[in-house]
Parts: sequence; C-alpha cells; structure tokens
Amino acid sequence: MKTYKNLYKQLTSYENLEMVFKKAKKGKSSKAYIIEFESNLKENLMLLKYELENFAYVPKPLKRIVIRDPKTRVIMISDFRDRIVHHALCNVIEPIFDKKFIFDSYANRKGKGVHQALKRFDFFKRKISINGSKINNVKYNSMVIGFVLKADIKHYFDTINHGILINTIKRTIKDEKVIWLIRQILSQHHIKVNGKGMPLGNLTSQFFANVYLNDLDYFIKHNLKAKYYIRYVDDFVILNNSKDILNLYQKEIEKYLSNLQLELHPNKSKILPIYKGINLLGFRAFYYHTLIKKSNIKKFQRKLLNKIVLIKNDDLTYGDLIESLQGWLGYAIWANTYKLRQDIIKIIDGSLKI
Repeated sequence: MKTYKNLYKQLTSYENLEMVFKKAKKGKSSKAYIIEFESNLKENLMLLKYELENFAYVPKPLKRIVIRDPKTRVIMISDFRDRIVHHALCNVIEPIFDKKFIFDSYANRKGKGVHQALKRFDFFKRKISINGSKINNVKYNSMVIGFVLKADIKHYFDTINHGILINTIKRTIKDEKVIWLIRQILSQHHIKVNGKGMPLGNLTSQFFANVYLNDLDYFIKHNLKAKYYIRYVDDFVILNNSKDILNLYQKEIEKYLSNLQLELHPNKSKILPIYKGINLLGFRAFYYHTLIKKSNIKKFQRKLLNKIVLIKNDDLTYGDLIESLQGWLGYAIWANTYKLRQDIIKIIDGSLKI
C-alpha cells in the first residue's frame, strides 16, 4: 500500500491557503465576515499559516443552527477561518484517498453526485432484472424480477469513532503533523461521548465520512462480491435477483459494521422488490419510471409560495426566483415530472400575472 509523508509543508503553504480561501468564499462573497477577512487577506492568511506551522492553531467553537424543513436537523457551522483550514487539508489529502475509493461511492466527489448515482441505479436494475423480465404469473406489467437491500447506518455522523478514523487515515498518511491537525479538527465537535461524532455541515466531515466507510465498500465489493452496490454517504443499496442472497449480505454487513462501532438502522434497512419502488436520494425509483418523493415536492412548493409573497412585497426580485427555479428544475428533470414542472410554471404565471 502506497503511503504519503511530508505533506504538511504543502498544506500550510501560503499558496495553498490563498487558493482554498477562494474556494471557501465561493458563493458567499457578500457576507460581512468574508468582506472583513478579505480586507486584510495577506495578514490574516499569514497569521493562520504561522499558527498551523507552530501547532498553535485552535479551532473556534461551532455555531449551532437548527433547520426545520420539515425534518428537524442540527447543523454545526465552523468559523470562516476554520473553513479555510478544512479546505487546505482536503485540498492536499482528498486526491490521495479519492484514488482508493470504489467507483460506486457517489457522495462529495468530483464527477459523482446524486444524478450519477441515479443513472447507475437505473443501469443496475436493468442488469439484475434481465431488462425487465416479469415475475411468474405476474399480476401487473410493472412487476419485474429483482430485489434491493436499501440500508441506512443508524446515527452515522454522531457515532463515527475518532480512533478508528485516525487509524484508517494513518494507514495512508504517515505525516504526524497532518494527523495532529486532523485531531484538532475532530476535537472541535463535542457530544455526550468523547472521541465520537462529527458535525454535519463541515467539508472535512463529508470527506471523513467517505474515508470511514471505504473499508465497508471493499468488504461488500470484494469479500461479499456484491456486483451491484451503490453508496451515498451512509445510505447504500445492493441489487440482486435473489432475496436470500440479499438477506445473507445484510447479516454479514451487520457483523462487519460492529468492527467500525456502527449498526444498520433497524427501521430504514430492509429488502424490497424493485417493482414497489425504492426511496433513493430524494427520489422514488421504480423500474419503468422515477418520481420525486412527495415530501420533497411539498417542501419545494412551500418555498415557492413564500418567494412569491416576497416578490409581491418587493423583498425579492423575479430574477432571483427564476435562478432558484432553474436549479430545482435541473433536479426535477431526473424524474418523470413533465406535468409537475408545467404546473409549477402555471402557478408562478398565475400568481404574478405574467
């Protein structure tokens, strides 16, 4: 296994810090804290460089934000200065680990993402169903053969063990200075159990989440020899035309996860026939068509109606509405949503009398 040393000098270089500053501020240039930091950019970056080089860097406390839309989630936001450090770390070590990740890990990776995962699922479902072969004595034309193990890891981000994560990283990264910085970042998050958990919202958390489950990916692909496997953070699916094989996979995965001090979510991990539809990354995927989950449609409609009210009160421009709408339409086009998209446009036209 190839290992990497002497990375810290590159990580703490002014060139790296200046480059990742631009990444960290992307889409937020008008924020007051960005403007303040940028007004003395060289001085601020040189101070950060000094602290990192002399191991005096201490992350600031996380800011806690509760989001209810409609599910309640707690997001922990790092100070902007700390976000630069996160980007600096990932800029150096993420390319090293990305080469080790399996092809079918789709979260937070260049060239991957939700839409690519959906395309891969579509390819896999045709493979295992032999291009839509029907169940014997089929009642409906949509009842094709094939099953999916749809799994979710229980409280994933809260239960990641720092020691296991560090040991996993140290198999590849032999630079103790980089390991020190990773420990500093992990220690920023405080929950009831010391040495466990990562905050939702951090760039490093997203990256570490992939590193932590990479061994699981290899176990499923190489030990279990599951050909049709897709993972997106802690959600994953395995497709097969045998329910018994998927049952076996599930039991073996549960045993393996104990090594990582993780467990499958008992209510969200189950084996389902493809023809009943599989909830996948905000969509519900059937064999012949794909829908957006009803909860996601309702959430979008609530936001749309709120924005229409803001436009009528001159608190939002029509251009801002169109920009956000284009983003949602780009998401919705991956499902069979032609009528839904037309209805959304009619709502806007009717409400604003365009």
